[in-house]
Amino acid sequence: MNARTRLGIAALAAGAAVTLTAVPAAAGPAASGTPRFLAPGELPPHPTSAWYAGPVTAGQPDPLPICVGEALPSTATHRSYWTEFDTNALQVTVVERNERRAKEFAALLRKDLADCAEKLMEQDPDMTATEKYYGRLNVEEGAHVYGLHTVHEWGASDIALFSVGRDGRTVTVVKWAQMGTFQHAQVADFKATTVKAVNKLH
Repeated sequence: MNARTRLGIAALAAGAAVTLTAVPAAAGPAASGTPRFLAPGELPPHPTSAWYAGPVTAGQPDPLPICVGEALPSTATHRSYWTEFDTNALQVTVVERNERRAKEFAALLRKDLADCAEKLMEQDPDMTATEKYYGRLNVEEGAHVYGLHTVHEWGASDIALFSVGRDGRTVTVVKWAQMGTFQHAQVADFKATTVKAVNKLH
């Protein structure tokens, strides 16, 4: 459990190590009729590195992201992003059968995020987790932004930002993470990224 609760930084960093020479990818759709994903340049800017991106991939991300991972269905589509340093990101999009189901799914994800810090500390007694709610964004059917800071007894301190947005029957989750605290969270930039992500859903 400890490995999966580390915000996925180690796993994504390992993937980045063998692909740092990749050219930043374009944000085209995975297939005709599917939602578009964020381009690397639409993520919060890193002060010393470009962003890189993997392909748009059908299915759940592996490893599953903390907080929202258990709720993601097998019909999800995802894309991973990373920099040359300790920052990574993930976008997961789910197209539901109708708007009612999409609204319910978005509400479930928001509940999971609101309860995440408490659940993480129950699962890992060596962790201290703190969360913040950064409010609703007025884009399409709305998007909500959350922050999560985790500290392990052995010294690791990680900060992550999450957003859940919906356009019609499509829901997207965006996660940004790096080593640090709430002081290092690029909240304004992440909100701008979230707006771009939701606007790409239609």
